[in-house]
Formats: sequence, structure tokens, C-alpha cells
Amino acid sequence: MKKNYVSNSQESVRMFKSDFLESLSKVHFFVPIIIYLPVIIACMYMAIFDAHQSIGRILILLVSGLFVWTFVEYFLHRFIFHFVPKAEWALRLHFIFHGVHHDYPSDKKRLVMPPSASIPLAVGFFFLFWFILPTHQDAYAFFASFILGYLFYDIGHYAIHHFNFKGGIWKSIKKHHMLHHYQDPTKGYGVSSALWDKVFRSDFENQTK
Repeated sequence: MKKNYVSNSQESVRMFKSDFLESLSKVHFFVPIIIYLPVIIACMYMAIFDAHQSIGRILILLVSGLFVWTFVEYFLHRFIFHFVPKAEWALRLHFIFHGVHHDYPSDKKRLVMPPSASIPLAVGFFFLFWFILPTHQDAYAFFASFILGYLFYDIGHYAIHHFNFKGGIWKSIKKHHMLHHYQDPTKGYGVSSALWDKVFRSDFENQTK
């Protein structure tokens, strides 16, 4: 595979002169679980005991939330994280959000999204679902599975870069993502699933088998 990265070191490169901003850009892979697992539990509690929704409706919302997450993951990665602007300040912003990960793909502290970015996004998505779903109560179970999908993506992303998988689906997922990093960053935007890469023809064809 062609080298199109700066370093594979697990150490973090400094991005900010400010120690405070630098600390906000780094996060241990377990932090998202600490933050969002209670959110998932609380949302499921609200769906079951406050909204009194039926098991059937909750199951539909859970499946729908996970499915929507896979698309959001693909869309954000392809059209937001990989959008390369021309202005110098925008290029700097692009590097902070995603460029640093491609330059230093094994950086252990920058493989999951820092809370400074994930929390505002999560709040925004919750209120989006609150207003666009058929009822406000639908947002609880839908958001719970949406965030579960995000956790699978974030923790899975860390595992892909730092664990060796001997076979099965995880080996296929890892190879798909490694091809994105080390062969062609204009393909393979799905991290936890290659579904939308196949739909939108940004897959690596038979290379991930």
C-alpha cells in the first residue's frame, strides 16, 4: 500500500499552542462510553416508562435509528470531513477535524471524537429528531439507537487501528478502513459498515474480501 501519511506513531502531534485547546483535542477511547451509555439508558427509560410506547414501536425506532446512523456516518465522513476547502483558515479547520487523523492515523488520543465536538453534535441531532419524527416521544428510542451506532463507530474505529483481527467481519471492516487510509482516501468512507459505499459506488470493489 502506498504511504500517504506523515507518521504511524501512536503518540500525539501537538496541534495548538494553548494547553487548554490541546487538551480538548485529545480523548481516551473509553470516554465516549462514560458519556453516552447513561444517555442511552436514560432515553430507553423515557421511551418505556415515560412515553409508554409499545415494544413493537420501540423496536421499529431502534432499528430505524441504527440505520439512519450508518447513513449519517457515511455522509459526515465523505462530504464534511473530506471536504477540502481553499481558504487557509478553513484548511486549518479541516486539519483539526479530520486531516490530522489521516496524517497520523495511529494517534491513540485522536481516534475517537472529543466531547467538545461530539456533545454539541449529539444535542443538535436529538432536537432534530425531536422535531421531525412523528411524535416527540419517538425521539427517545430513536436517539438511543442512533447514539449506540455512534458508540459502535467510535470505539470500533479505535479497535480497527489498534487491534489485530484474525478473521470474520471485523477483519473485513478493518481492511476496508485501512484501504481508505493507505490506498485511496476518496473511497471507503463507511467505517462501521461498507453499506453506503456500495450504494454510492465508493467501495473498493473486491479488495476488501
